[in-house]
Amino acid sequence: MLVYASEVLRQNLSREAYFTLKYVRWLSRDHVPRLFASSVTRATPKVVGLWNSGAFGRLRELEAVDVAAPTQLCRIMTWYGSDKDYNLSAGRKVHNYTPIYSALFTGIRNQALRVFELGLGTTNPQLASNMGPDGWPGASLWGWRKFFPRALVYGADIDREILFEADRIKTFYCDQCDDSSIRSMWSEPELQGHGMDIIVEDGLHTFASNISFLEGSLGRLRAGGFYIIEDISTSVLNRWVEVLESVYARRFPTYEFSLIALPKQLRSYADSNNLLIIHRGS
Repeated sequence: MLVYASEVLRQNLSREAYFTLKYVRWLSRDHVPRLFASSVTRATPKVVGLWNSGAFGRLRELEAVDVAAPTQLCRIMTWYGSDKDYNLSAGRKVHNYTPIYSALFTGIRNQALRVFELGLGTTNPQLASNMGPDGWPGASLWGWRKFFPRALVYGADIDREILFEADRIKTFYCDQCDDSSIRSMWSEPELQGHGMDIIVEDGLHTFASNISFLEGSLGRLRAGGFYIIEDISTSVLNRWVEVLESVYARRFPTYEFSLIALPKQLRSYADSNNLLIIHRGS
């Protein structure tokens, strides 16, 4: 009955009105109850590995973050259709990245930052890692723009059809598996020579593609900045431990590296609710 009612609403309302209703429903059925529940229960991430972090390393504090506690960023990302917390399109909680990001970024959110995210969320079923027909391409970019009121927000995707430009947002083409494509993107006038304060890689979600973009992009991070890879599969955590320990921690001794496994949200996403967070020393 509920499924039928939802489909009737979908067919008779504008897309914006339909998802506004879903957002209000999410607030009442998920977000507000979590506010109360988080006062008595906690859920914290497991740090799988931590490299180049001293006693007061910036990433060490993430072990204490309560990822079950809702934040303003949870509401912002959900409103714009991002799946970094609750996915309105799927009607279910997918990840719990937003409490981690709130802990990292709240203190700098009013600065004039440069923020970049790879992976806009294509709806093209012919492309890997697509968001399905109800996805909102660029959702996270709109969310970052709202959260960082003075930031310039940039994005990139392999799907040229979803590239767009808006106030304080500009997007570019990039194939993260192609070294020349990555170099070409970073050579764009708006991106060249400036560096980024935050780089989020939410692209193809394979070990090889992660490494490809990391190799071509980590050097673009400003001092004090953060580089984050989302949706790392549990099946490759050991490979990440090996390569971080033997290669990246040695090559970049002034960078902190933290591999984090978050509490699982859904059976279907249980193997990809993991993050690699890199912090470049000042």
